[in-house]
Amino acid sequence: MKTDKANNYKYLALVVGGILVNILGGFIAKAFSLPIYLDCIGTMIAAISGGYLPGILVGFFSNLISGFKDYSNTYYSIISVLIAIAATYLNSKGYFKKTGKIAVSVLVFTLIGGGIGSVITWGIYGNTIGEEISASLANRLYASYIPFPYLAELAADLIYDLPDKLISTLTALLAVKLIPSRLLPGKARSGNDIKNFKGLSLGTKLILLVSVAVILVTAAVSFVSYGQFEESVISRESDYALSVAEYVGSLVDPDKVDDYISEGEAAEGYTETEEKLDAIWGSSDRIEYLYVYRIEEDGCHVVFDVDTDETEGGSPGEVIAFDESFAEYIPSLLNGEPIDPLITNDTYGWLLTAYSPVYDPEGNCTCYAAVDVAMTDLVVSEQIFAAKTISMLLGFFTVILSVGVTLANYCIVTPVNSLAEATEDFAYNDDEARNETVERLKALGIRTGDEIENLYHALTKTTQDTVDYITETQRQSTQLEMLQSAMINVMANLVESRDTSTGMHIKNTAEYVRIIVEQLKKDGVYEDILTPEYMVDVVASAPLHDVGKIMVSDTILNKPGKLTDEEFEKMKIHTIEGAKIIDDVINQVGEVRSGYLYEARNMAHYHHEKWNGKGYPEGLSGEDIPLSARIMAVADVFDALVSSRCYKPAFSFEQAMDIIQKDSGTHFDPQVVKAFVEAEDRVRQVTADIH
Repeated sequence: MKTDKANNYKYLALVVGGILVNILGGFIAKAFSLPIYLDCIGTMIAAISGGYLPGILVGFFSNLISGFKDYSNTYYSIISVLIAIAATYLNSKGYFKKTGKIAVSVLVFTLIGGGIGSVITWGIYGNTIGEEISASLANRLYASYIPFPYLAELAADLIYDLPDKLISTLTALLAVKLIPSRLLPGKARSGNDIKNFKGLSLGTKLILLVSVAVILVTAAVSFVSYGQFEESVISRESDYALSVAEYVGSLVDPDKVDDYISEGEAAEGYTETEEKLDAIWGSSDRIEYLYVYRIEEDGCHVVFDVDTDETEGGSPGEVIAFDESFAEYIPSLLNGEPIDPLITNDTYGWLLTAYSPVYDPEGNCTCYAAVDVAMTDLVVSEQIFAAKTISMLLGFFTVILSVGVTLANYCIVTPVNSLAEATEDFAYNDDEARNETVERLKALGIRTGDEIENLYHALTKTTQDTVDYITETQRQSTQLEMLQSAMINVMANLVESRDTSTGMHIKNTAEYVRIIVEQLKKDGVYEDILTPEYMVDVVASAPLHDVGKIMVSDTILNKPGKLTDEEFEKMKIHTIEGAKIIDDVINQVGEVRSGYLYEARNMAHYHHEKWNGKGYPEGLSGEDIPLSARIMAVADVFDALVSSRCYKPAFSFEQAMDIIQKDSGTHFDPQVVKAFVEAEDRVRQVTADIH
């Protein structure tokens, strides 16, 4: 396909213009503090005017560009992409031509922008109401009407999004109507009009393939990113918890641990240390529990245990049993060894715990300072990251999908369908039709620069070679037919030179045979035999039915009176001699046009056989007599009746017809007689022309 540079420039202008319209709309909304966004008008214009790819590019890159100022905008790129897809689809279905359907379109855009947008907002802000335009309304709804924060967020987003999408849709439709059509890109051929392709089309398969690849890559990238982020968060929180635990341990006097356990607040310095630990716990929302334990065989002996808002800490000296998840670490703890932070989910919930040993001056571990960080807080952080990552990846990979599918359609699907369209109606029947097909192929001008172009050139060359071969074959076939016709005429003339009546007879009977086979075909009789090739063979070889008369003596052949019985027996040998002559030809030419020669032999040998079995030379009956010979029998007798001979005058047309009909079922095949009579007008015309 020839590249339309002007059309490509129009697509580029549409994309750039759409992005500028989106940025301008968003700027106006913020500059005037409007409770709407106005950032998808350009996306709709591009989608309606140019299709999927321009709309998707405008939507995605608009969010990407605006993300330089407010990075959170990039998370919503999937919304813009989905709006572009929806606008293109709805336009293809005629939804922008009637008021009612425009209203439906606005609702679809609202559900995408408000509905899916609320899911993204809820995710990136960590299961809480976000900070978008609709946040204040969402908070009011949650406080007064809707007890579920997400539903309040959803309702607020839909309420704010409805007028935005209504204004955006109407503005986009007005803009598309006002833009001169000459400035918009034309529609490229898609090849979608090619019919009768079984199963999935190549385009569908490519879309599925690219979609699966995109989904797998998105899933893999999301999974790896999430895993790395989770590992990073846990490592960060572990370092934080351990550093806090070490600091707490530094505040505990290891020489007074025994006094703290036995005397509690009465011990010297206990209260001061406890207040410091309380201050540390209260200084950070990240710390769930903070405590100091001495690890003994019977369990954890409380030294300090800071009270939380929900849980009262243990009393000094209280023994707390080991959780099951600590079982493998107990030997190390009993030996006073440091252990790595661990994640547990036992009595006190899902926690990340860091233990820091407290040593006395002699190096003996007197207790452990411990800090617990709630894993639920980490999960929220991970969820926010996942929501942001997936939202951005979906938008990014949707663009890749769109570009990939469009390029595949342009470089593979459309060229292949164009080739199929150009060749599926290949006409072989005449030179003009064949040349037209070749020219139609050449006019495609496929220039993809790859295997598709190679296939195109190969197909074009093969088609041209095929046309040339057909032309040459037809030329040779015409010469062969001329040679065949000349041979028949020569052989017929040999007979004609010895029997004046036979010369006209072979021409007359050929015309009657033609009339009979065509009428039989029209009547639907002997359909399994009367193929087009068979009909041509029978008519062409009809003049040879009496070729055997060349072996009959002139005395008998031209006798003016009735033949004696002995003379008639000699006359009958012309059927056998005719078959022998044609057999000799068959043996010499082999299988070349065997059908034609075999039917010539059948007519020469059996045209004097009778339906009732009383003919000659074999005495065959019914359908054992070849059809071509049964047809010739009617033609032969009829012409003999209406023609004058040296031994008799000619019968009238009506008399001859009566005789033919009277002998139906005895001498002649009834079906052949019926066809002959039905074609009476044509038969009469031939008889009149000859006589």
